[in-house]
Amino acid sequence: QVQLVESGGGLVQPGGSLRLSCAASGSISGMNLMAWYRQAPGKQREWVATITAADSTPYADSVRGRFAISRDNAKNTVYLQMNSLKPDDTAVYYCKAVRTEGVRISEYWGQGTQVTVSS
Repeated sequence: QVQLVESGGGLVQPGGSLRLSCAASGSISGMNLMAWYRQAPGKQREWVATITAADSTPYADSVRGRFAISRDNAKNTVYLQMNSLKPDDTAVYYCKAVRTEGVRISEYWGQGTQVTVSS
């Protein structure tokens, strides 16, 4: 079982930056992918970005060019650098880890961290 803990959220003005962290209780190097999702009030959870075991980093159109996902395997931590933040980025941000072992797929989620973009 892997536990994920997000941190780094907060209140930021439009145009500002935040860096979110997702610390795993176990090794992330064995994960097939790590991802960030977000859920705004009254909306469904949506995918934001992924980093695969091969270091591929696809992004949602809404954040491409402003957000960057990265990881530090030595620290078992994944990051989401968020720049040029907009009010529409306000949401609870969640970290997800996926491990595939044969036909078995295991998914792990964190509890989320609140990001509020407002003047």
